[in-house]
Amino acid sequence: MRKLIAFDDDTLDKLTQLARDRMATFQELADEAFADLLKKHGIPVDLKDALRKSAGLSKTSTPKNTRSKAGKTPS
Repeated sequence: MRKLIAFDDDTLDKLTQLARDRMATFQELADEAFADLLKKHGIPVDLKDALRKSAGLSKTSTPKNTRSKAGKTPS
């Protein structure tokens, strides 16, 4: 899907130069920037990230419950 994004001339020149310096395409710079933005806000970028985040949430919640129950001694 294509979307138009407007940049001022100075920003476009700097992005174009960055792409040349890194030997990357403008699209690769955009993909990296948007992936970083999503990561910053805790939104999974792809299925692999979503599964990793889901597994991480269940791993952290399970041991906490197990430890608190196992650590208690009967009165």
